[in-house]
Amino acid sequence: MTLFLFFNELRQAGWRRWTAVLGGALVMCVGAALLAIASSTQGPAGHSLRGVWAALGAGVLWGTMYIPYRKAYLTGMNPLSFVTFFTFGEVGMMSALAIGYTGLAPLWQELLSARGVIFWLMLGGFVWVIGDLFQQYAAKYVGISRGIPLSNSNQLWGLLWGIFVFGELHGRSSSTYLQVVGGSLLMMLGVGAVAFSSAAGEEQSRWKEAAQREGRRYGVSADYVEARLDGRQAADESAPSRSMWDWLLVAAATAIFMVFAAMARVPQLSLHWAPAALLTAALLALLFVCTLALWRTTRFH
Repeated sequence: MTLFLFFNELRQAGWRRWTAVLGGALVMCVGAALLAIASSTQGPAGHSLRGVWAALGAGVLWGTMYIPYRKAYLTGMNPLSFVTFFTFGEVGMMSALAIGYTGLAPLWQELLSARGVIFWLMLGGFVWVIGDLFQQYAAKYVGISRGIPLSNSNQLWGLLWGIFVFGELHGRSSSTYLQVVGGSLLMMLGVGAVAFSSAAGEEQSRWKEAAQREGRRYGVSADYVEARLDGRQAADESAPSRSMWDWLLVAAATAIFMVFAAMARVPQLSLHWAPAALLTAALLALLFVCTLALWRTTRFH
C-alpha cells in the first residue's frame, strides 16, 4: 500500500495486473504458511505466540524498509552503492545490540570460542549479499511490489536443500509431505502469476512521474535520474574507473577471508552428496544466466 500511495507502483496497471500481483503474492503467502506449518512439526513445543508476534513485528519493519529502497532507486542510486551503506547499518546495529546485551568482553570470548566456524558464517553472508544484490536490481527495475515477492521464492530452494540434501522430513507423516508439496506448488503458482504481470506503458509513465518528483525533492538532475532508470550512464557522467584504493580494499577483504579459512574446521554434517552436487550445479548455472542477462541490460548501473 505504501508503494502504491507514494511511488505510483501499480498505478494505471489495470485489473488484470492488480489481480496477478496481489493474487500471486497472496498465494505465495499461503504456500509459505503451509511450509511453515510442516517445518514447525520438527521443532520443540514452546511459546509459539511469542514467535508469531516476533514474526509480525519483523514484517512491519521489513515493510517500512522498502520506503528508502524505492526512494534511492527512483533517484538513480546504484544498487551496489545502496547495499554498501545498507550493510554498514546492519553490521553497526547488530554490533551495538550484541555489545549492549552481552558486553564487549563476553562477546569477544564467544567469538574466540567459535573461531572454527566463523569462516562458514562469513561465507554464508557473502553468498547472501550476492543474492541481495539481485534483489536490489529487481526492486529497482521491476518495482518492490513485483521484485520482493519474486525474490522470496528462495524458500523453494531452501526446501529442496532441506529435503534432498539434509534429509529433513524423513519419516514424517503423509500429511506433512502433503503440506510441503502443496505449499511448494502454491508458491510456484504465485511466482508465475507475479512474474508474468509486467508493468505496462501507463504504469511506467506513473513510475517516471514519481522519479521526477523525488529528483526535484533531493536536487538530482532529471537526466541522471532518467538514465539510471534506463540502466545506462548519464551523458555528463564519466565512465567508472578502478583506483589503487579499490584494489587494496579487495585485497584486504580477501585476506580476511583467507585468515578465517585457515582457522576453520569442517563441520560434521550428514548430507546426501549427489543431490547437493545437482543443486549446486543448477544454482551456478542460474547465477551465470541471470548475471549475464543483467549485465547485458544494465551493465550493473
